[in-house]
Amino acid sequence: VDQYIGGIEHAILHLLYSRFFMRAMRDTGHLELAEPFAGLFTQGMVNHATYRDESGEWLEPQSVEISESGMASRRDNGAPVAVGRIEKMSKSKKNTIDPTDVIRDYGADTARWFILSDSPPDRDMEWTDSGVQGAYRFVNRVARLVTENVETLPPAGPMECEDDAPSIALRHEVHKSIADITSDLERFQYNRAVARLYEMTNTVSSAIKQGEAGAKTIREALETLIRLISPMMPHLAEEMWGVLGHSTH
Repeated sequence: VDQYIGGIEHAILHLLYSRFFMRAMRDTGHLELAEPFAGLFTQGMVNHATYRDESGEWLEPQSVEISESGMASRRDNGAPVAVGRIEKMSKSKKNTIDPTDVIRDYGADTARWFILSDSPPDRDMEWTDSGVQGAYRFVNRVARLVTENVETLPPAGPMECEDDAPSIALRHEVHKSIADITSDLERFQYNRAVARLYEMTNTVSSAIKQGEAGAKTIREALETLIRLISPMMPHLAEEMWGVLGHSTH
């Protein structure tokens, strides 16, 4: 296997067993390989705060109400709740988030974007409602950036961009983003790629507001933005690709 990716707790035993059998089969003459994996990337854990009611029973996050002052209480009866440490999600302590709830309220792309943007993938991350909501706002911002400007763009298809100074400057930033984000993805630095996509979105949005870059260059910039977010937000990217007039991937 060229690349092994897994959580730290699973990687230990998976790697241990795999290496044992690989070396055993090498010693018996069945294989000529010394190691089963050429590369290892260990993911961090997803953490969340823990909650207990007055009886000491663990509570799920969705059953707890947090007031503006930071006080926690049960949703069903208003009883006070003790907020514990932020720990890795586990069924025993019930500090897990049901992904179907997030997908129902915000969409799968929002969950993917938040997880990738929060921290480097080899470090632990804390799941927060505010982080999810921030990701959802960005999803909608990208959608508006395309839908509100598509009517001002030339039809989709091969074209040469304008060569005026503002258009050249925008193309320079867009193509620099392509190089940087591609490098980040290849190195598993997803949070850095996300940060660059935030910057690129700001750059394209600013260029549209200034109205100096040519319409062909703006189309190229928007199409490039959609292509670059597609590994993180494939559903949004496919939808916006269609809005931009493309019928194929």
